[in-house]
Amino acid sequence: MGKTRDDQSDTVAFLSNPKSYGVDAPVKVHQTHGSFVFLAGEHAYKLKRAVKFPYMDYSTPDRRREMCEHELVVNKRMAPALYESVRSVVKDRAGWHLGSPDDDNAVDWVVVMRRFDQADLFEERRKAGRLDNSHMFDLAAVIAEFHRGAPTSHSFGGAAGIRSVVDENVDILQSIALELSPESQISTYAALSDSCLRNLRSILGLRRQTGFVRRCHGDLHLNNICMFGGKPTLFDAIEFADSFSYIDVMYDLAFTLMDLDFHGMRDHANALLNRYLECTGDYAGLATLPLFLASRAAIRAHVAIASQGATSNLAAARLLESAIAYLRPDEPQLIVVGGLSGTGKSVLARSMAQAVGRCPGAVVLRSDVIRKAMFDVPQHQPLDEGAYSRSASAEVYDRLIDIAATTLRSGHSVIADAVFGHYLERRRIETLALDAGVKLHAIWLTAPRNVLEERIAHRRGDVSDATVKVLAEQLATVSVPDHWRKISAVGPVSTVLAEAEKSIASASELAI
Repeated sequence: MGKTRDDQSDTVAFLSNPKSYGVDAPVKVHQTHGSFVFLAGEHAYKLKRAVKFPYMDYSTPDRRREMCEHELVVNKRMAPALYESVRSVVKDRAGWHLGSPDDDNAVDWVVVMRRFDQADLFEERRKAGRLDNSHMFDLAAVIAEFHRGAPTSHSFGGAAGIRSVVDENVDILQSIALELSPESQISTYAALSDSCLRNLRSILGLRRQTGFVRRCHGDLHLNNICMFGGKPTLFDAIEFADSFSYIDVMYDLAFTLMDLDFHGMRDHANALLNRYLECTGDYAGLATLPLFLASRAAIRAHVAIASQGATSNLAAARLLESAIAYLRPDEPQLIVVGGLSGTGKSVLARSMAQAVGRCPGAVVLRSDVIRKAMFDVPQHQPLDEGAYSRSASAEVYDRLIDIAATTLRSGHSVIADAVFGHYLERRRIETLALDAGVKLHAIWLTAPRNVLEERIAHRRGDVSDATVKVLAEQLATVSVPDHWRKISAVGPVSTVLAEAEKSIASASELAI
């Protein structure tokens, strides 16, 4: 290993030796541009490399100690069971050993973490095909809770914050990527980003003023998420630059969404986004998402180029294409899925969502979820009958319409999932489409009573509180719309989905 401005070769040799930890198994060493991670026994020891970049300075021992201590504080907020302590690497008359952070003979410092199985990294689970939508639901709740408790800032973020990101992306791409991407492609990315920024300036400023710029993770890709203690855990957050970590919460989430989408997992990204929105109610933030996704993709593109190699170059080209695609406007549409309880409205809505509208697909608004949020209870906790009164149900539909309007204004498509069993409920959603100037596709799912009763009786852990008794009341009171497209819900989900997609693809705008 060559010498650095602050030579760490002896420190690395000590930390690579199993005897340094009193273990017999070989120490596994992982390297990044900013650190060494030594896996020994039940722990991981992270040593910051003696390097200095424009955005990250670990060049002196004092600076590395400061950043180790800062990393511990930052990451304990999201992974208290994973991050344990900071220890010093000491060289004294007794030789090399690990000591307390304040040891006078310390030559360097390490962050000590609990070790986890590398197969539990979300990136490794993705590669192995072991990452499903249930992980996305749990991850969304974890990210939402983390964002909710994160400190706010009015000094970072906003239009100026993302402006600096875009400018840096363009400068770097122009300087190193011309052999991979024509100048016109980089210019297209720059022009689309500029246009998007101009349109979002006031929204970005308002979000900063109202507390959506917070101390976030800053580097929330799949390699920085793991399963630990039975739940998704965020780790290795940025500690070295406040401008990288004090960002809009939607920009933080955008990295995970972009990472999933890049790997062909848009359905997972859609599930993650929808559950995050259900947890936070931040539907107004959707307007910023295309710009944030594009910025994350462009950053990944020039990082891939810097890592060199034919595979990295191909990935960089794809990422830049994705960045441009995220920024291109798309006509939002409103899809309404109605029908009696048990017809499979929610299953169809979720199945359709990933393929509708701009990345990562349509926002699914489910009346059952909105009702639980309105009464501030967990989704799977049953509500009493009062929550289903006529006035309460009217308020649920009011909220659904309001959220749908906000989402459509942001340029994202909506799939509204509710019974829509009465004329006025249907008329309101139809009027929304007219007012918003978007295409409306209205679907009514049908199935025989015995099929619906059987499905409802076998539900477990569903957000819906519908029972066979509720179904009977619906059959007595619900009016079937004569101008919505009827689709049988009796067959397999794939068949129902195909019929719905065929209907939407072939239909012109609904005449109202």
